Parts: sequence; structure tokens; C-alpha cells
Amino acid sequence: MNVEEFKASEKMPLVVVLDDVRSMYNVGSVFRTADAFRVEGICLCGITACPPHPEIHKTALGAEDTVAWQHFPTALEAVQHLKEQGYMVLSIEQCEGSTLLQSFSPILSEAEKKFAIVLGNEVKGVHQEVVDASDGCIEIPQFGTKHSLNVSTTAGIVIWEFAKYLLI
Repeated sequence: MNVEEFKASEKMPLVVVLDDVRSMYNVGSVFRTADAFRVEGICLCGITACPPHPEIHKTALGAEDTVAWQHFPTALEAVQHLKEQGYMVLSIEQCEGSTLLQSFSPILSEAEKKFAIVLGNEVKGVHQEVVDASDGCIEIPQFGTKHSLNVSTTAGIVIWEFAKYLLI
């Protein structure tokens, strides 16, 4: 598929929101994963870098040219915008009352629903006001001594789970 075919193709009804992600390599990796699964778009928020940039391109490998993206001053503004557009917004965060990823099913949530997932800063996670504004939180279970994953790894895991229900 070339760039024009990609842009014209049907997309998975999922938007990825990056909340103050510092590493441009992580941003590029998320673009590449979003391209692989034909994600609808990416919201780059706060200090998250925007294309064009050589460090983003190094890991995106051109996906920054295929995947639609938009910048917002804050992730909270992006979440409010997406909710106004009818998206169910889910923060990917370990918090009280979160749903384990394996227990969440987009097809059981609401038919014909559009989704947005919020991924947070590499150190601080998703801002609390963004968690509070979300429709819920999804948590990836972890069984080792570490209780966090790289943001681009998290994106890949969660996007794949949505793709299993929404694409395949």
C-alpha cells in the first residue's frame, strides 16, 4: 500500500493520544505501530514533539507521513475534543478501578463506538486530570518486579488488543 492508498483506506476507529511523551523515538514508534494497524490518528499533546523531525522519522520510517495527527496544547483539551466527537476515551494507566486489558472488549462496550486511548509521560504517566476526564482506565497486567512498560511497547500491546476486535 502506498501513502495515497493508506490515506484513502478504511481506518480502525481508534485514536492514540500521547500525553507529554518526551522521547521522539517513542513518538516515532507509536506512529509506526499506528500505521501498521491503520489507526485513525494520533493526538500529540503538550511537550510531545511533532513531525517533521529526524528523531521521530528514525523510528517512524515514514509513518509520520501516513498517519493523521493533530497537536493539542494539553491532553485534557484533546480528550475533551474527542469526547465531543463521540469517542470513548480510555487512559492506559494503573489506577484504582482500572479494567485489566484482557477483561476489556471494545465490541461489548457499545456498537459502532469510536475509541481513544491515552498514553502518558515516560516517568509520570497520564496526568491525573486526564484520567479523571476519561471514560475509564485500562491496565496491562504485569507479573515481574517492574510495574511499568515503555510507552511505545504499551501502545503496541493495546493497539493490538483493539485490532483483534475491530479489524480482524
